Amino acid sequence: MINDTQVPERFKKLLDAELEKYNQGRSIQVRRSIPDTTEIPIEDPRHWLKIPNIICVFVDMKGSTQLSASTHDTKTAGAYQLFTGTAVRLFSEFECPYIDVRGDGVFALFNEDQPYRALAATITFKTFVHEYFTPTIKRDTSFEVSGHYGIDQKTVLVRKLGLKRHGGRTDRQNEVWAGKPVNMASKLAASAQSGQLLVSDRFFKSIPHDLARKSCGCPAGEKKELWREIDLSTDPKYDFKTAYSIQSNWCAQHGTQYCESILQLDQ
Repeated sequence: MINDTQVPERFKKLLDAELEKYNQGRSIQVRRSIPDTTEIPIEDPRHWLKIPNIICVFVDMKGSTQLSASTHDTKTAGAYQLFTGTAVRLFSEFECPYIDVRGDGVFALFNEDQPYRALAATITFKTFVHEYFTPTIKRDTSFEVSGHYGIDQKTVLVRKLGLKRHGGRTDRQNEVWAGKPVNMASKLAASAQSGQLLVSDRFFKSIPHDLARKSCGCPAGEKKELWREIDLSTDPKYDFKTAYSIQSNWCAQHGTQYCESILQLDQ
């Protein structure tokens, strides 16, 4: 145990109070969808929300370590703004209930009844990175900067952690999403090659329609399987044994049609 000869008393009191909260246990309330952030608890330190089968999309900038804030400040700022700013706005336009920025990446949380919307949002952003972001940053910095992407789906616990109020401000708090989806989606994105989307098998099962799994037939008219199965059974980072990979972006001829049709599958 920590005593007052190891840590100053005023700090020890805080640590003891946090331990007491832990020892009191937790209460869990099940919600069927992602709540507005104002409804995520912070007042009662014991209370958490449980939301089944949340879908997490994680998009990350690949090659960002080449960008230096000390020697290329305006270009680095521009690259981060173009990547993360566009991701946040685009996911919001796709009616994503929760979006957050983590470093040079963004994670977006969709409800369990939005799997096709999550996929369409990701492919749309992936297409933007391939068609606009990468060539723009290459032109302006000479660096090859692209994106990699991951999606997972599983139950989460959520509450706000931090301070309710500090000096009249309420910004010393944040939502904490406890569970696998954000962590696994992040790891999938980190394992993905440039321009590659990796998804867990449990998310892949949520998008069985041919519109999500087969090509439009361009250029020869033959519809092909878009996804490649990847064995992860020997990789301890993951709590599932199989992932699926897709490299394709929206087709230049049929992309709009496919995107709109896929969005309709959630309804």
